[in-house]
Amino acid sequence: MAIPFISHRYIILLLIFLSCMQAYEQNNPTIVMIGSGYVGLVSGPGLAEIGNKVICADVDTHKIAMLEQGKLPIYEPGLEKVIAQNVAAEKLSFTADVGKAIEKANVVFIAVGTPMGEDGSADLSYVKAVAELIAQHITSYKVICTKSTVPVGTGAWIRSLLESHGVKPELFDIVSNPEFLREGSAVDDFLKPDRVVIGTETDKAREIMYNIYKPMFDAGAPYIFTTVPSSEMIKYASNGFLAVKISYINEIANLCDATGADVKTVSKAMGLDKRICPYFLNPGPGFGGSCFPKDSQALMYASEKYQVPLEVVKASLATNALQKKVPFKKLCALMHKDLQGKTIAILGLAYKGNTDDIRYSPSINVIKELLESGAQIKTFDPQAMENMKAIFSPYTHAITYCTDAYTACTGADAVMIMTEWNEFKILDLCKIASLVNNKILVDARNIIDIKELKKLGFAFDAIGRSCMCA
Repeated sequence: MAIPFISHRYIILLLIFLSCMQAYEQNNPTIVMIGSGYVGLVSGPGLAEIGNKVICADVDTHKIAMLEQGKLPIYEPGLEKVIAQNVAAEKLSFTADVGKAIEKANVVFIAVGTPMGEDGSADLSYVKAVAELIAQHITSYKVICTKSTVPVGTGAWIRSLLESHGVKPELFDIVSNPEFLREGSAVDDFLKPDRVVIGTETDKAREIMYNIYKPMFDAGAPYIFTTVPSSEMIKYASNGFLAVKISYINEIANLCDATGADVKTVSKAMGLDKRICPYFLNPGPGFGGSCFPKDSQALMYASEKYQVPLEVVKASLATNALQKKVPFKKLCALMHKDLQGKTIAILGLAYKGNTDDIRYSPSINVIKELLESGAQIKTFDPQAMENMKAIFSPYTHAITYCTDAYTACTGADAVMIMTEWNEFKILDLCKIASLVNNKILVDARNIIDIKELKKLGFAFDAIGRSCMCA
C-alpha cells in the first residue's frame, strides 16, 4: 500500500497551526477551581470577572445544585451578583464531575479546606484527595496551583505525590497562589487586591499565571512572582503578623482598663504613625474565623517541626485565649456574679460582621460560660444563627434565637454586643432601655455611643474604655 505524500508546505502549516493553538491555550486557559467553599467560591467567580473561563468543581452535589440554581451556600456581600453575571456571560459554570473538569482544564486550582488537626498542623487530606484525582485524569500538560492555605513544602509534596502515581514530570508544573481575602469584603479584596503573590517553578508556568491575572495587572494591581516555598510562607507570615497585631492591641486595651486610659484614643494615635498604620488596631473579644487561629497554630507546628522558636506567635495565641474570657468577666462584674436564671441577650454570633462564619467565634466562648452559669440566652445575628444552632443543638431549652435585636433584648437582664454588624451600631438605645429588665450592657466591640448609654442610665462596660464607662 502506497504511503500518501504530504508536502513540506502542509507539514509547516500544521506545525504553525499547532503552535498557534498552544499559544492560544496558554493565553486563554480553561480554569477549574476545585473546591466551592469560601476560597474557591470567591476566587473562581473573581477570575471569571477579569475575563477567564472558569469551572467551579466540587464533589458536594448538593452544593453544586444550589449554585446552579443561583443560590449561595455561604454569605458574602456582592458575591451573588458576580456569580450571576459571569454565569450569564458563559464565563463561569459549576460541576460535580471533578474528574471531567480536570480533563478539560489547562490550569487546576486547588481550593479545598485545610482544617486544623489535633496537633495544630494543617490537615492536607483534602489536598491529597484532589492530587490523587488529578493523577487519574491528567492526560496533557497542566498548571496545578494551590489556592488553599498550605504549609511550606506542600508544593513539593504534591509534585512527589503525583510522580509516585505515575504522572510524568513534563505533564505539570506546580504553582502557589495564596488568597488574601477578608470575609465580608472578599469580592473587593479579590478584584482590588493589595498584592497578588504567585510562586512558580518554570518560566512556562509563570507566563500562564501572568496571563490569567493580566487584566488585573494592567489595571495596576501590585504583584510578586517568587518561588513556591516563599509564596507558601508569605500567606502564613501575613496572617501570623495580623494575629499578633490584634492580640497586642487587646493587651493594650486591658492595660487601658486598669490604668484609666482610653484605648480608642491610644489606637488612633498609634495608627497615625506610618510605621504602624491604623488597620487591625480595633480591640475586641479576640480573633476568630477560619484563618488567624488555624494559621497561627500551623506556624507553631512548623516551629516545633523545624525547631525554630516563634515566641511572638505563641504569645499571640495565649493572649487570644485569655481575651475571649474578657467579655464574660465584665458581665459578671456588672451583675455581681449573679447569673443563675438570668436572661442575657447576645447580639452577634459570627466572629466578625458581614459573614455567617462562626468558626472560633468569641460568641461561642461566651455562650458556653453563660450556660455553665445557669443563664438563659436570647440571641440574634443577621446571618449566623443557623450555623450556631448546629453547635448548640442540645441546648434548645436554654437558647432562644430571635428575629431581630429588639426581640432578643426584650425582658433581658443584660445585653452583650459580640459582633460589629452595622445594624448594631445604629441601635435605638432608648427603645432597648424600655425593653430590658435591667439596664446592663457589655460592648465587646466598642461600637455603642457611651454618652447615650450614660444618659439613659445604663451600667455598662467596653473593651479598653472603662474610664469612659465610670
